[in-house]
Amino acid sequence: MFILGIAFAVLIGVSLGLLGGGGSILTVPILLYVFQLPTREAIATSLLVVGTTSAAALIPHARAGRVRWKTGALFGVNSMVGAYAAGRVAKFIPPAVLLLLFGAMMLVTAVAMMRGRKADGGAAAEPERDQLPLVEIVLEGLVVGAVTGLVGAGGGFLVVPALVLLGRLPMGVAVGTSLLVITMKSFAGFAGYLSSVHVPWNIAGAVVVAAVLGSMLGGRLVSLVSPERLRRGFAWFVVVMAVFILGQEVPKLFGVPVTVATHWPWLFSAMAVPPSLAALVSHLRRPAAAV
Repeated sequence: MFILGIAFAVLIGVSLGLLGGGGSILTVPILLYVFQLPTREAIATSLLVVGTTSAAALIPHARAGRVRWKTGALFGVNSMVGAYAAGRVAKFIPPAVLLLLFGAMMLVTAVAMMRGRKADGGAAAEPERDQLPLVEIVLEGLVVGAVTGLVGAGGGFLVVPALVLLGRLPMGVAVGTSLLVITMKSFAGFAGYLSSVHVPWNIAGAVVVAAVLGSMLGGRLVSLVSPERLRRGFAWFVVVMAVFILGQEVPKLFGVPVTVATHWPWLFSAMAVPPSLAALVSHLRRPAAAV
């Protein structure tokens, strides 16, 4: 199982290198179900993995001048406050609730990835603001940081639109700057967990190394893979994983324990529903598009 987990960690890094985000949403399920860590340990370790991988991915963006340090630092500091506070509060929240929140976050992430990122234009084409909207950035940073601290996801799909709208940054610059924000708030959330959670450093270190190497590989594959198809395929994979998690956790709220060993036919049938619906919708749309 350890080797399988490391292989998945490499794929997380590859997706981050190809898409600039999204892969971190799978870190918690891998730590939870492959490495079989307890919920809070999985979330805390995920924050360490996400923060380190984002820091590594930040380097080429910084060299290319696609990072606005002032805007990123302002947003990141407030995100750190929210992430650290959420990390401290998480110990009072039942693990089942944390997993339900995480499953919901996965669905939101998948929808955001399916919609895609608009090309530079509109608000992104406007001049960057000299005076940043401090109140909006503070509030947005606190909320996004709290989400990261609670569920262990980087939240790049939340940060990038905020930087485009509030800072009027071009999309490429917003993506680079978001990596700075994600790095800061992930490490802050991780610090919030350290006081109440034991971190399996051997697993964390191995996953970090694998994800960083995968992100470098993903960066080299960008020109060889269709980003549109990859993004949509990855989004549906996230939906399937969300169904897998929610399919186990929602019944527990009603006192019905569900495990893979005993309920795998039901779980795998539920996981097959989203891609089947996607294939059906795609098939039904083809004749209309051809007219």
